[in-house]
Amino acid sequence: MLTASMTNSAPRYCENADMSFPNPSDLLILLTVSRSGRFTTAAEALELNHTTVSRRIAALEKSLGGHVLVRASGGWELTELGFRAVAAAERVASAVNGLADGDDDAPVTGVVRMSATDGFSAYIAAPAFARLRREHPRLSVEIVAATRRASQTRSGLDLEVVVGEPQVHRAEAFRLGEYMLGLYASREYLSEWGTPRSVVEAAEHQLVYFIDSMLQVDSLDTPRRLLPTMKDSLSSTNVFVHVEATRLAPGLGSCPVSWQTGMMIWSVFFLPRSPSGSATGWSPDRIHCGSQP
Repeated sequence: MLTASMTNSAPRYCENADMSFPNPSDLLILLTVSRSGRFTTAAEALELNHTTVSRRIAALEKSLGGHVLVRASGGWELTELGFRAVAAAERVASAVNGLADGDDDAPVTGVVRMSATDGFSAYIAAPAFARLRREHPRLSVEIVAATRRASQTRSGLDLEVVVGEPQVHRAEAFRLGEYMLGLYASREYLSEWGTPRSVVEAAEHQLVYFIDSMLQVDSLDTPRRLLPTMKDSLSSTNVFVHVEATRLAPGLGSCPVSWQTGMMIWSVFFLPRSPSGSATGWSPDRIHCGSQP
């Protein structure tokens, strides 16, 4: 595991080195920045100040003859040169960790950060990581729940799960599985507004689903594509809000069919021959990934 003492002490060993050769400590700093995408977060992790991190990144870029980071909406992202530098930094960190541990059976430590949709995070990732931590209690896990397209660079993430096949560079996508979408309603709602018996009748009701203008994943737009005249009742970026709102009866909610025995513990209605569609989950595996235990 990369520690502050490793990074702080490394500059003293390389003060007189040829600047055309990258300083190993600067590579380790870049590695930490790549995991968070922010200088301030990296500085806290390394027990340095923001100015020092910025200065060491500038020195690394000078020695490599090009930029390793570029500004992005969510912080800093790696350039092509940055990807190569991080790959070298991972090898440096692995070698130093091997010396520090001195034991092939040393415990797995560190932080693993992943991004996935709300449902996948809650029902698949969280239980899996809970089991993993029983075997490796010193491992820390961070889950960023978000429904979005795959990031082109994925700075700060070790794992990423998205809906729909991702179109990304420097990565190979793995198909994880498929699930069905359906329309549901509470018993109260059906008692008050009636039970739709066809797609035409379903379109006369209101929809509980994602915010149309903020939905980034085309595969999840099935209800609106098949029921274009259906009006929105309540919209949210969070799927658990959809579930709770549908339970409280403001309209027909759309969610994965398999959830009817999981989240939807109340009486639900799955519309026969309803506008249900399928969606697939994918995980883009970055070529440079492998920085974390």
